Amino acid sequence: MTARAPLDGVLALVTGASRGIGFAVAESLHGAGAHVVRLARSLGDASSERRTDLRCDVTDVAQVGQALARVIADIALPHIVVNNAGVFVSKPIESTTPAEFAQSLATNLTAPFLVVRALLPEMRRRGSGHLVTIGSVADHVALPGSAAYAAGKFGLRGMHGVIAAEVAGTGVRATLISPGPVDTEMWDPVNPDARPGFTKRKDMLRAEDVAEAVLFAVTRPPRVDVTELRLMPAVRAP
Repeated sequence: MTARAPLDGVLALVTGASRGIGFAVAESLHGAGAHVVRLARSLGDASSERRTDLRCDVTDVAQVGQALARVIADIALPHIVVNNAGVFVSKPIESTTPAEFAQSLATNLTAPFLVVRALLPEMRRRGSGHLVTIGSVADHVALPGSAAYAAGKFGLRGMHGVIAAEVAGTGVRATLISPGPVDTEMWDPVNPDARPGFTKRKDMLRAEDVAEAVLFAVTRPPRVDVTELRLMPAVRAP
């Protein structure tokens, strides 16, 4: 008899899933048997076996509402929601423009709020679901040159805490995953290998490491509530 995949029959939704951490998370959940819906601005609408892609700007309340209504009507209410979409601004505060600051907050904080706000009432009524938030080391450590990014991620940590308190006892679970530096395309314009004090890319985490943490959290039995996971690159000997 073939063993049943751990997420057989489960619908997972991942934001910012066209590349980097979001892509790796979507692939990991799909590999575990889930039907995965990927939301991203750069995706075109498409579907295949246990895969659905929808183009969506998750900072736009109308687009979020339309995309999630379509998912619920055409497939089902998601069981797992991974709020991953994010932007990275690495500048001293005086060099950060108001537009960059606003965009960072919109993507890193407002977008997850919009997604959770739209889905949580039905999840709570159903009595099950798992809300996963991809945070960052910058959600609990003040790093120089990250004012815009940290503002969103510290806020995200606070919102996660409130969500966890509000879903307690409802059957809905909430997990915050806070990785340190992960080697993805977001580092390309920063070039950390050439900047003192930055983790070199060869020493960073990989997107697959974060995806494994997500899969671990969402495959625990209902009696286990993984509230937070922090991942950091291993310290290497000089």
